[in-house]
Amino acid sequence: MEPIAIAPGITAGEGHPPLVIAGPCVIEGEHHCLELARALQEETRQVGLPLVFKASFDKANRSSIRSFRGPGLEEGLRILRRVKQELGLPVLSDIHEPSQAAPSSEILDVLQIPAFLCRQTDLLVAAAGTGLPVNVKKGQFLSPWEVRNIVEKIRAAGGSRILLTERGTTFGYQNLVVDFRSIPVMRGLGCPVIFDATHSVQRPGAGGTSSGGDRDFIETLARAGIAAGADGLFVEVHENPERALSDGANALPLPRFRALLEDIRRISEAVRRRG
Repeated sequence: MEPIAIAPGITAGEGHPPLVIAGPCVIEGEHHCLELARALQEETRQVGLPLVFKASFDKANRSSIRSFRGPGLEEGLRILRRVKQELGLPVLSDIHEPSQAAPSSEILDVLQIPAFLCRQTDLLVAAAGTGLPVNVKKGQFLSPWEVRNIVEKIRAAGGSRILLTERGTTFGYQNLVVDFRSIPVMRGLGCPVIFDATHSVQRPGAGGTSSGGDRDFIETLARAGIAAGADGLFVEVHENPERALSDGANALPLPRFRALLEDIRRISEAVRRRG
């Protein structure tokens, strides 16, 4: 597997420190986004791990029509541009429609394909056409072996920098389970694999008009994912998850972030020593 360049000085893949993709589920406001990005940057700097800041400008798949979706494409990209310019951090956000790929690529360093949309051919082709790294969340409804078709779509469209993210698989109603075999299986497709420790503890729709989650298991699954060979960690972080405007039930509280980073760094080093 060839490592891929994410941004200047940041590479994901074998032989490199685990990539950390972290931030709030959704952009809750300009000040909040900047302050949380600054806090995450300091924590990752102290531990010596590379950070890509993530925040969604639109959560198009919220359970309820009344749920907060975010500031939208134009305002969201403006805020992420400010994070990028003021803090020097690479930034990532989701795109939901092919028309969003080109304008998003002018600001973002990584385009993310949401799990529910991971098989949408036109969306994958549009993302590949930007030339940016594309992070595809494996759908909760897919086996890891089926992800080969997604990779082939992106490569056929000229995309060469592909990240694949494991985020759990549907296990009955309103529950997910992680099959850690998916990490080596998807790495076998020649792509770095990221483990999403926060959506893996989500309980979809458990709140009726929103999802629930079991955040107490985030660290356990994150450590297992890195031990299984994941090349990075995706984790949604919030300073006060109970007040988060989206997915607070499965967000990692900011005070727990540093200890998790230290754990995954040590585990990753042990995995690399073992070869």
